[in-house]
Amino acid sequence: MKVTFLGTGTSQGIPVIGSTHPVCLSDNPKDKRLRVSVLIEWDDYSFVIDCGPDFRQQMLRSECKKVDGVIFTHEHADHIMGLDDIRPFFFRQGDIDVYAHKRVIKALERTFAYIFETENKYPGAPSVNEFYIDGSPFLVGDLEVIPIDGLHNELQVFGYRFDKFAYLTDMKTIKTSEIEKLQNLEVLVVNALREEPHMSHFNLDEALDFISKVNPKRAYLTHISHHLGFHDEVQQKLPNNVYLAYDNLKITI
Repeated sequence: MKVTFLGTGTSQGIPVIGSTHPVCLSDNPKDKRLRVSVLIEWDDYSFVIDCGPDFRQQMLRSECKKVDGVIFTHEHADHIMGLDDIRPFFFRQGDIDVYAHKRVIKALERTFAYIFETENKYPGAPSVNEFYIDGSPFLVGDLEVIPIDGLHNELQVFGYRFDKFAYLTDMKTIKTSEIEKLQNLEVLVVNALREEPHMSHFNLDEALDFISKVNPKRAYLTHISHHLGFHDEVQQKLPNNVYLAYDNLKITI
């Protein structure tokens, strides 16, 4: 299985528009972060978790030629607003599968009504196949995916486990029963917004504490704000098996 970090930034990305913060002015490519998303590939399958406003740019940069489906964590704009850019894949492949909580599907139907309507549909609009996620394991391609339920402040969000790989973003609270679904991982990806506490995201200490509970062989931090600091400086402070993810990083599990 190959995982490409399409974006590792928070909802505003890095650099933030108009910001003079030193991290936003950094020349290091690892300090430039698009909105958070990953591409997961195995055998002949390719799935994306979330498609935010940078989705088109991410697909071009990754040279992705095929997307079998999009799996959504939740309905915030930085995770859904690129859905229209599935069009090139739709034109080549036909209807694209989308997987999400029923609440998230309803939000997509409101935001992208022209994609989901069935009568008088605009001929240039893409079409999708809807699959509701209710917390039970489900199949994508030939692989079982296990949803990991959590809270983003008070909003329910899903993380996902694919065999020995798990991806959790925008998490603040996770029950012990959900953490137990994450045992024996090769790789865990989890959000770490900044050092200061935040109402709806893990800060760095909370992310490191969560990683110690799960105890994966390797862990990667994502959904990163410029307030966390420069990539190279933060990396030096992390435990030996914990890495700061960066855009276009490719790992193999």
